[in-house]
Amino acid sequence: MTDVLITGSGPTGLTLACDLARRGVAVRVIDRRSAPHRESRGKGLLPGSLEIFEELGVLETLAAIGSRRVVLRKYFDGEHINDTPTDAGLLIGQWQIEAALRDRLAGLGVRVEYGSELAGITQDGSGVRAELADGTVIGARYLAGCDGGRSTTRKLLGIPFEGNGQEEPAMVLGDVSAPGLGRDVWHQWFTSEGSGILLCPMPGTDSFQLQASPERNDRGEPLPPSLEGFQRLFDRHARVPGIRLAEATWISAWRVNVRMATRIREGRAFLAGDAAHVQPIAGGLGMNTGIQDAAALGRTLAAALTGDAGEEVLDAYEAERLPVAAEVLADTAERYERVLEAVRTPGRGTEVGLERA
Repeated sequence: MTDVLITGSGPTGLTLACDLARRGVAVRVIDRRSAPHRESRGKGLLPGSLEIFEELGVLETLAAIGSRRVVLRKYFDGEHINDTPTDAGLLIGQWQIEAALRDRLAGLGVRVEYGSELAGITQDGSGVRAELADGTVIGARYLAGCDGGRSTTRKLLGIPFEGNGQEEPAMVLGDVSAPGLGRDVWHQWFTSEGSGILLCPMPGTDSFQLQASPERNDRGEPLPPSLEGFQRLFDRHARVPGIRLAEATWISAWRVNVRMATRIREGRAFLAGDAAHVQPIAGGLGMNTGIQDAAALGRTLAAALTGDAGEEVLDAYEAERLPVAAEVLADTAERYERVLEAVRTPGRGTEVGLERA
């Protein structure tokens, strides 16, 4: 029996695994995917996350890849308006964050067990039994569900995920190359209609993360994202001839969801990160809140496993993090509305999401 079984190997799960392993806690990490991804996804680390990663011994690696200072170049209806420097944290791809954490974890003697899909959970006063889809059973003293917004762990625990969300995508995203486009700024093209396209150069790569308003058909319905659609959106908003987008290694769509688990502890099982809460992307608080969750859960579980504290210490995690999640949901929803309004003003854009009201 291991001390802690973690489901999910994103930034939340890997942060928790590294934190526990460095404290001498026996940990296993399972992931239903067959291999790591190479997608930029969440791409910004805020100061609080950087402090945690310094404690874990990965900050130096991440800082050598990422960019501390980013210039937001604003365009409006095709015209360059201004350049806005920002240094709120570290710009770096999520896959690069995960790779650094996996390397650190491997140095602590733990490797992610890919192709391991959680199928069932039972627990009693002494531990948790996790059954995998292939029939394997893993015994652990505690279970941490860090497996994302569609968390299998949360569903198996029967924990409600309350809130609201939109059916239609609010944004399309992808990782693309754009030969000939300058990589020294984060290009942000907006229009008087409130639509736009953003191309952010990802450090340590030749790619840009693309974010754009969805392309729509003649009936006003959003079209599925595609490289061809990305090009049409670029041509419409950027109005820069001769730039052809290519090598789309990630294509996705994002929907507004504001949801939170009604509880983040069920006996010896816990939820963290997107498994516990999902929120708008404004301000880049999603991944960072998950990293903070992991640090708090690591402290809680380590105290229960290695300290003199009794079982009552387990209540500390939910007491600390559930109110934080509620505050983040309200905060990011408000930030998102401010960004949608700001982009209609020439020279204003995503930096509004970094400002507190």
